[in-house]
Amino acid sequence: MPTSVKILKTEKITPNVRHYRLEKPKGYSFGPGQATEVSIDKDGWRDKKRPFTFTSLNDWEELEFTIKSYTDHPGVTAELWGLEAGDRLLLRDVWGTIQYEGPGTFIAGGAGVTPFIAILRQLNAKGGLAGNRLIASNSTEADIILRNEFEAMEGLETLWTVTHDPKTRLEQERIDSAFLKKHISDFSQNFYLCGPDDMVKDLRDALERLGANVNALVWEK
Repeated sequence: MPTSVKILKTEKITPNVRHYRLEKPKGYSFGPGQATEVSIDKDGWRDKKRPFTFTSLNDWEELEFTIKSYTDHPGVTAELWGLEAGDRLLLRDVWGTIQYEGPGTFIAGGAGVTPFIAILRQLNAKGGLAGNRLIASNSTEADIILRNEFEAMEGLETLWTVTHDPKTRLEQERIDSAFLKKHISDFSQNFYLCGPDDMVKDLRDALERLGANVNALVWEK
């Protein structure tokens, strides 16, 4: 049975990504990296469900989602962009298979970083980020989600690459086999993958060819 919750605050963090802070229902719990199906609680939208990852931690008093809106076509994320405090969303059961299995490299494509946000925030809160690295690919520097927060996390190494920003001083390469060989020396570690389906499949194949243990690859199955 869906639960209706009120939006308490929205905050724009990139040109097309916002934080949504929501009421937290009593007894509602989840783990870092988990998600739920969300819909907009208004006529014509209640049955249009989309999966979004919690970016808050379970001990926060409020829920938070960090959502990219695709405003080039009508849909749930485009409609979300027009919502503000006081509007309502519907939440459902919690699910998800991206869980922390130990130090390793997190590789994200665009909004694929969102399942890693709560995991890295939880590790940061406990002082357990040593040995972890975040590699993220975006179109431009302006599209990097929570760059300042990630760079401020003690013990977390970050590597940003952008594919459509010729003026940047960041890396300007796709994350492919050649990129992985250039920037990773130890393929026996854990790897956490999230992004477009084709990207994740290509990365799984590339990592396995480079010697990564298939059992040490974590992605949303």
